[in-house]
Amino acid sequence: MHLLLHRNASALRWLRFVILSLLCVVLAACSRNADMADLQQFVVEVSMRPGEPVEPMPVFLPYEAFTYSAASMRSPFDVPVMAGTGVGVASTSTVQPDFTRTPEPLESFALTALSMVGMISRDGATIALIRDELGMIHRIGRGNYLGRNHGRVVQVTPDEVAIMEIVPAGDGGWVERPRTLALVR
Repeated sequence: MHLLLHRNASALRWLRFVILSLLCVVLAACSRNADMADLQQFVVEVSMRPGEPVEPMPVFLPYEAFTYSAASMRSPFDVPVMAGTGVGVASTSTVQPDFTRTPEPLESFALTALSMVGMISRDGATIALIRDELGMIHRIGRGNYLGRNHGRVVQVTPDEVAIMEIVPAGDGGWVERPRTLALVR
């Protein structure tokens, strides 16, 4: 046992000696100035060059204040005086959605989430095939409702479904708005 401890202590001394010797060799190699003469020459040459001229300060234009001249005009956020009067729009006095009617399944979807994927003609009546956002196909015809804005189907053609929506006019009344759902090819 004593011999084993003596051998480990001897190996530890030998390892310390080797590491210390390598460290001295590395430090001696770094202290040579022969390889750094060209670097020192370059530093001297660069420091002797004259400095480049400094760019002049930029000229700033004086600030011109903006005068808001539309203060006396109507605010863009106010309701226009002629709200709800436009081409193809019905009067707000006679238009109103039927809140007592039972909603149809396609009224729970936004009109942008629905697409016409085909049509069927049966006994002179044209029926449109509508796909909802869940991928289900529904059959609708003239008089059916779809969309969240009380949209009623007014005409079904082979290329599109014409819909008349009833939307709030902004002044407490209602306005009819025509929309179409084109066939997806």
